[in-house]
Amino acid sequence: MLLPRDFITYIARETVRHLVDEGMIETRSREDLTARVRTALDEELSVEDRLNEEVRQILTQWAEQMKKTGASYQEMYKKVKGQLARDRKLILR
Repeated sequence: MLLPRDFITYIARETVRHLVDEGMIETRSREDLTARVRTALDEELSVEDRLNEEVRQILTQWAEQMKKTGASYQEMYKKVKGQLARDRKLILR
């Protein structure tokens, strides 16, 4: 994840503050809403981290075959990650 967790909390807090102050939304508890927004942001931003871990696991399983064929780990990493992202319709940065 590229953003520190404290910054994600700040973004969530400021987003909720702005939406409430501008009258775009109403809430009984800013703290509860901020926590929910922070959780959603954290979940969304960690998608690529989880995808990277899955790619590493897949390539570990195929390490012996890659070694026999002389396949480049970096190239295979890009290809597998790209394919998984397309299959899951993910937009990566």
